[in-house]
Amino acid sequence: MALSRARRERSIDYWPGFVDALSTLILGIIFLLTVFVIVQFYLSQEVTGKDTALQRLTARIAQLTEILSLEQAGKLTLEEQMVQLRASLAATQGERDRYKGLYEDLGSGSATAQGKLTELAGQLDREKQISLRALAQIEVLNQQILALRRQLSAIEQALEVSEARDKDSQSRIADLGARLNLALAQRVQELTRYRSDFFGRLSAILGNRPDIRVVGDRFVFPSEVFFDTGQAVLKAEGRNELDQIATALSELEQQIPSEIAWVLRVDGHTDVRPVSGATFKSNWELSAARAISVVQYLISKNISPQRLVAAGFGEFQPLDAGTTEEAYSRNRRIELKLTER
Repeated sequence: MALSRARRERSIDYWPGFVDALSTLILGIIFLLTVFVIVQFYLSQEVTGKDTALQRLTARIAQLTEILSLEQAGKLTLEEQMVQLRASLAATQGERDRYKGLYEDLGSGSATAQGKLTELAGQLDREKQISLRALAQIEVLNQQILALRRQLSAIEQALEVSEARDKDSQSRIADLGARLNLALAQRVQELTRYRSDFFGRLSAILGNRPDIRVVGDRFVFPSEVFFDTGQAVLKAEGRNELDQIATALSELEQQIPSEIAWVLRVDGHTDVRPVSGATFKSNWELSAARAISVVQYLISKNISPQRLVAAGFGEFQPLDAGTTEEAYSRNRRIELKLTER
């Protein structure tokens, strides 16, 4: 049995105020998104710059480590030469002492011993000069190693500072993401509350009609309430039902905050049997045309087009997989769902 109620006359036009509020909401959302994108861009630039600096510092450390290894190897070589020179010097001094003893035994008449002694003295002086040069080179190497160690220490400090800044940036990004997720969750909760209010109002308006069911988060109407078989033109009975739905939706539209992005989705469904006649070529076209007819009628009742969506599902979302006439009747339906945009 169809219900009908007289349409309420409106004395105040809320539409301009609603459009202004909606425009303000859209501008606010665009501003917030712009700020978020800019913050993300600068944080990404900062992280990228730190990664580049870290790579350069790592390459510099590798280069300095290689130089340090070469310098240490050179130092070891010079130290080995120094040990050899000292051993040679000790041997030369021993030889000199031996010849000096021979010279003293032979006396001043031994020219050969004197020449040998002179030669050994010259060789000893040369060995001393070589030893002094080696010691100077070792000192230079020690200074270079010390400078390299100071550079490595400075680089390690720079790396620690860079890592600390990177962790701080990552922490700020995570905090922004968490706050954004929290805001979205709050919007979803608010929409759920208004969806419950809408369902309650529709239930009160439609009464306890057995042919109108609630399936999950949707109101399900038999297609026969709105349309004749194979047609997409609203019947008078269907328009009466939509008048009551439009009244409830209009009141709800004024109560839901403008910053909540919600829509009423109208879904058209058919049974599995092919359409007949030349008006529609497939069940897709028939279901979509029926959903569009409902949406257009609601728009004519001053429901904002931005809050309406029409969708056609054809025969591909059945409620009953049976092939009886009762199953076909259950699958031919119009569904209303209040959801996010």
